[in-house]
Amino acid sequence: MVASEFALARPMRSDRRTPLRWVLSHARRQAGLLFLLLLGALGNAALAAVVPVLVGQAFNVMAGSAPDLRRVGTLALLISGSQVIRGLLQLLRNFSAELSAQRVERDVRSELYASLLGKSMTFHSLQPVGDTMARATNDVRQVNLMFSPGLNLVIGSANFMLMPLLLAPRYHPSLVLVPAAYVVAYALAVSHYLRQLEPVTESVRKAFGALNSRLAEALDGIEVVKGHARESDEVQIFETRARSVRDASVRQGDIEARFLPLLLMALAEAGAFLHGLLLYRQGLLDIGQVIAYVGLIQLFGFPTYVSLFAYSQVSMGLASAQRILELINRETELDQNLRGHAEPMRGEIEFEDVTFAYGQGAPNLEGVSFRVPAGQTVAVVGQTGSGKTSLAKLVNRTQDVTAGRVRIDGVDVRDCELGALRRQIAIIEQDVFLFSRTIAENIAFGRPGATQEEIEAAARAAQAHGFITAFEKGYGALLGERGVTLSGGERQRIALARALLADPRILILDDSTSSIDSATEDQIQQALFRAARGRTTILITHRLSQIRWADQILVLRRGRVAAAGSHEELMHTADSYRRIFTRYESA
Repeated sequence: MVASEFALARPMRSDRRTPLRWVLSHARRQAGLLFLLLLGALGNAALAAVVPVLVGQAFNVMAGSAPDLRRVGTLALLISGSQVIRGLLQLLRNFSAELSAQRVERDVRSELYASLLGKSMTFHSLQPVGDTMARATNDVRQVNLMFSPGLNLVIGSANFMLMPLLLAPRYHPSLVLVPAAYVVAYALAVSHYLRQLEPVTESVRKAFGALNSRLAEALDGIEVVKGHARESDEVQIFETRARSVRDASVRQGDIEARFLPLLLMALAEAGAFLHGLLLYRQGLLDIGQVIAYVGLIQLFGFPTYVSLFAYSQVSMGLASAQRILELINRETELDQNLRGHAEPMRGEIEFEDVTFAYGQGAPNLEGVSFRVPAGQTVAVVGQTGSGKTSLAKLVNRTQDVTAGRVRIDGVDVRDCELGALRRQIAIIEQDVFLFSRTIAENIAFGRPGATQEEIEAAARAAQAHGFITAFEKGYGALLGERGVTLSGGERQRIALARALLADPRILILDDSTSSIDSATEDQIQQALFRAARGRTTILITHRLSQIRWADQILVLRRGRVAAAGSHEELMHTADSYRRIFTRYESA
């Protein structure tokens, strides 16, 4: 089992053992920026501590018998200058945090996208598209926010926590007691807060994924929803899932509302003021030092108030990282086999006692054996559910056999390098997918470097040139999503042109002419006949005209080969084929 069917084009080294390790492995790439973040945070906190210290000194100057206004002015200038420098350091901190966050988001998004493209069709068939989109967009964004403002505020507040511990004892050693007690109590409270918050933030992310999945499904099937007048039912289902998101968010808000450090901060302020006054009464502190000490305790206010948001952001980010990493680490049984056979193929196909089943279900194919010499055409016929499409998917390893072997030119397809294998096999299915790009780009998808002349030649061979040039922009016309601006027959002819331009050695047509009208059928038949010449072709079709010109015909029944031979042979020897032929002919 491997994490991806295809290795990443530019492998990204990351530690995928746990979400925290994975996030840290991405953060290490931004070590320089994070160092600037730490430097800016330390300087920002240190200069923030300068203010109460200098204010205390100024108070003592003014409280003296002969106030020195020049000294007070000097202290005021020092405070102003220190805060200007502090502002610059804070800018450095925020800039470094934001830039590192954007870079981490970029790297995470690229790693996830490359991983998704590398997953097998089994993965994509089982994974809801809406949930995948939620993870690829919202969850990735949460990882960004975990760094900025989340980690930015956590590091900044940690430095603010240090200042009272370092500076208060300079007035009197015992003044370290209140800051130390607060820091310990704060750490325990935050630890408890995060333990409570972790499962709730995870449930928020899961609920949002389920909501997004339902939204994507409803929009993708909007024609069915409207066709059955189920709009109100879909709204109710969506509202139910929206309530789940709301309820999970309310639970998170309830935990945040009981954030204990807010109470601890008030107790620390009261305790520090009382302690300072007691030392003042004993003559161990002057009034300026009491004011400076209480001002230093006020520095705890920043970490106390921002941690309510910052730690929630970090927890949400880690929950999102776990959801992203779960997708990346999802294993597949298919392997790219980079060192496998990658030679140009002739196109001979052989199935040897092949059995195939999806997961643990009943076999779709069982004991299937046949051979197609290079350059010949085989037609595969049978009732719906007989295993025709499953058979086609085994040739290019969209799926892998459960038992037996599929060989091309005598080489087991599992021993081939997957990219080299698939580049020499073209499949045109009944449900054609076209991208939201120009017609030329769709035709050249398998050969991005094709010239305009080559694109037009492929379109002519597929009988598509005529309707393409009827568009105002011709081959530069932009198609709507999935090619909705075209008819079914037009989409299939563009798909055929795309396959012809790729010049595959094996061509698989899975009922690909079902949407073509009878007026165009003869032209398409000629195009298919020319396309199949010199290539090994598998026709999964109900068109009798195509079945007749196949070199051999396979009749599948309940996943097994019920009969095999030419059209004339099967008409005389195979009742199952004769019944199929008679039914289609009468239709």
